[in-house]
Amino acid sequence: MPEPRGPKALYLPAVAVLAQSVTMLSGGTVVAQDNKPQPPATAAPQGATLEDTRLQLGKWIETQQILAKERKDWQQQMELLRNRIELLKKEISGLEEKIVQAEGEATTAGKKVAELQAEHDKVQAVGTRLEGDVAGLEGEVRKLLTSLPESLRGKMQLLVQRMPTKETTARVSTPERFQNVLTILGEVNKWNGEITVDNEVRTLPDGRRAEVQALYVGLGQAFYVNSGGLAGVGRPTAEGWQWEARPAIARQVLAAVEILQGKQTPAFVPLPVKLQ
Repeated sequence: MPEPRGPKALYLPAVAVLAQSVTMLSGGTVVAQDNKPQPPATAAPQGATLEDTRLQLGKWIETQQILAKERKDWQQQMELLRNRIELLKKEISGLEEKIVQAEGEATTAGKKVAELQAEHDKVQAVGTRLEGDVAGLEGEVRKLLTSLPESLRGKMQLLVQRMPTKETTARVSTPERFQNVLTILGEVNKWNGEITVDNEVRTLPDGRRAEVQALYVGLGQAFYVNSGGLAGVGRPTAEGWQWEARPAIARQVLAAVEILQGKQTPAFVPLPVKLQ
């Protein structure tokens, strides 16, 4: 296997050639001073020609030039290696700093994720509780619907249909369900605070269906009257409104309806009211 080429590898053959040349030229030993290579002695051994001496001297000079070039190249390579090592050290130091920074950021991110997860769990628990609350409110609203006048129920039909059942609960968000319930209760509260006149079709005591004008005093009491002089009183119950015929109050009810419609001058009209 060939030995690696380098300053030392080249220097040893060169020394051997030099020693041989010196021996041939002087027939003796050449001593180097200050560890520097010395040129061969000028005295030529017996039998040596001037041409041989010139050739040996040329080889010696060539050897010195090769050694000098190899030494210079080796020093340049060493300097490049040192610079490369320093650059790698800086890169390693920079990477170590980035690793430390990334680890710190990962720790911070982990804490933030834990905080967000805790917040998410809290919000989810509140959402579950609110979902149960809105379901209870929807149940109460459904019970309330049976005690509302038919006109008011018809007005809120679309809102009532938006209240989800067990099959459609997942399709409606909790905030939407709350908003729907609040809208229904708002309409009920508005009706309860007003005196409302509405045209309705009601079953008369003789079983006939006739159109009447109904006068609602909030949601606690109502009266009706028709053009034939039939009148009655209605009150809400858990099963719906119950109506009772009262022909004797037909004139008072008609007067109150016409006052509300602007057909008569406002006046005091006595009507029977039952408080519960």
